[in-house]
Amino acid sequence: MRDITDKIHTLRYACATATVQVSQQSTIDALLEKRVPKGDVFEMAKTAGLLGIKRTSDTIPDCHPLPVEFAALHFRVEGLSIILEVEVKTIYKTGVEVEAMYGATVAAVTVYDMLKPLDPHIEINAVKLLKKTGGKTQYGELSQKKPRTAVLVCSDTVSQGKKEDRAGKAIIAKLSSLEIPVEEYSVIPDEIDIIQSKILQLEAADFQMLIITGGTGLAPRDVTPEAVRPLLTREIPGIAEAIRAYGQQRTPYSMLSRSVVGYRNKLLILALPGSTKGAQESMDAVFPYLLHVFGAGKHV
Repeated sequence: MRDITDKIHTLRYACATATVQVSQQSTIDALLEKRVPKGDVFEMAKTAGLLGIKRTSDTIPDCHPLPVEFAALHFRVEGLSIILEVEVKTIYKTGVEVEAMYGATVAAVTVYDMLKPLDPHIEINAVKLLKKTGGKTQYGELSQKKPRTAVLVCSDTVSQGKKEDRAGKAIIAKLSSLEIPVEEYSVIPDEIDIIQSKILQLEAADFQMLIITGGTGLAPRDVTPEAVRPLLTREIPGIAEAIRAYGQQRTPYSMLSRSVVGYRNKLLILALPGSTKGAQESMDAVFPYLLHVFGAGKHV
């Protein structure tokens, strides 16, 4: 199965439909008048469809087991067509379109099975997805935003050449996957005045986003928050909270991070952890969704 551990939970919705075509009006009459020998067709199909939705991952190999938090089946008759519509919702990392289509298919086969003694020419057709929302379907277009971006590594050991920078490179790789070019990449020591000077320099050069990695821990030399926070004209605590919450699901040490995010006038600044894994997970937690701030009317 595809690895979805880096995804975030969002509200996912899918609606699918299937059509059962009968060959005679008498079949429809028996259905509507509840004269089908095997029982109430709609109720049986509804039950079967719900079971199908819940058991999709047991049958479709690459489907992840997920919590189904809402499911509904609706039926209508149009001429000799019986149309089944299935809705599914979850708050999870992956979508429910296969669950909706599978539920529609199982319900349609149930209708077929119950009506076949009355009509030997029944057909099932037009199983299709009508709509899905959540995840990339709803937020993927945000990755097309391309703010002028800089990456700043705050590390004594890296700036002294004693250690290779991996966290900054991981951030650049994530931005590259979103087609966001990094116009400046710098490495500086953990010094408040140097960090602040670099921020002001990038602001003056009309950069729109600065991602800093390093100096957000609890060591005496971890001073990035102390450097960044006084320069902010508007803090955005929700982004930092989302980063820590995402990390906390993966390691209990995430609560020790002092990541801070906010604006310096029109420059968005993100101060992220200095470890490679911490930087990667922080980026996964908020991108591409954070790019919403650069949409029309959003950027301050």
